[in-house]
Amino acid sequence: MNDTLLRALLRQPTEYTPVWLMRQAGRYLPEYNQTRARAGNFLALCKNPDFATEVTMQPLARFPLDAAILFSDILTVPDAMGLGLYFAEGEGPKFERPLREEWEIRALTIPDPAVHLRYVMDAVSQIRKALDNSVPLIGFSGSPFTLACYMVEGCGGTDFRQIKTMLYQRPDLLHHILNINAQAVTAYLNAQIESGAQAVMIFDTWGGALSHAAYQEFSLRYISQILAGLKREYGGARIPNIVFTKGGGLWLERIADSGCDAVGLDWTVDIAEARRRVGHKVALQGNLDPAVLFSMPEVIAAEVEKILAAYGNSYGHIFNLGHGISQFTPPENALALVEAVHSISRKYRPH
Repeated sequence: MNDTLLRALLRQPTEYTPVWLMRQAGRYLPEYNQTRARAGNFLALCKNPDFATEVTMQPLARFPLDAAILFSDILTVPDAMGLGLYFAEGEGPKFERPLREEWEIRALTIPDPAVHLRYVMDAVSQIRKALDNSVPLIGFSGSPFTLACYMVEGCGGTDFRQIKTMLYQRPDLLHHILNINAQAVTAYLNAQIESGAQAVMIFDTWGGALSHAAYQEFSLRYISQILAGLKREYGGARIPNIVFTKGGGLWLERIADSGCDAVGLDWTVDIAEARRRVGHKVALQGNLDPAVLFSMPEVIAAEVEKILAAYGNSYGHIFNLGHGISQFTPPENALALVEAVHSISRKYRPH
């Protein structure tokens, strides 16, 4: 019924700028916290298709968003490889068996999405059914390098010492991990598309931690490999894709040449400059600083207008935050954001 997001991703005409939020189903919503408590823990929430469907739908019940995004975690893939994912209370994700030894790396196998990640596919098809074609469903995965960071470091929020040591001392081992990850992510995203995802996004959360040369060799190369293997059409419909490298503003032209339909921007990038650099090739997604949502509705509306005005009178913009919504965000401010985008963007349509 509302395909505005899909049209914007393909740079087709839309009446207004579509908006969705990274982490739109999450801890800032009291109903999410209640469902998570019922599930017992975060992983139980992810691995139960009923709970995953419930929390995916929660923000759509509150806000007139233009898309749903599958509720899952980027670490489902390495978990399915047998690395033993767990979440310590208040500490984020950890792996019981991080990759340190060469034999462990050589023994890595590509999980079969229909078997090892069946719960994700069941959630995708269940969410798609629950949406009843109201708005499109976005599927996603972590990028090969971002997944490798967790797989080698064993946790998030690190100084990247282990993985960067491997990158410079044993690049052959890191390339092996990345190649396995790229094949696994390609199969995983294609399975999501077959299960009902109408667009897919690759989250390269840690790509921005790399040097200029290392980003091309160890991150973007493998993202391009995935994009080359993705289903671009399914069931008669075009399936657009989005690539988001946090801290990737320096490499927008290279990302736009990777084969993606849309490039996600973090909040450090000037969207007018980004559009000047790559806007004729791809759609752009972003890029409000999530901290703006701690202010008041009139400030939110003013900041929204700055971004819309900077993008200008053209199609191909998907409004989003420059990273995930904070757990401390007042839900009414998320509503103010969505309403501001929908109302203000109408005046920035080509005449």
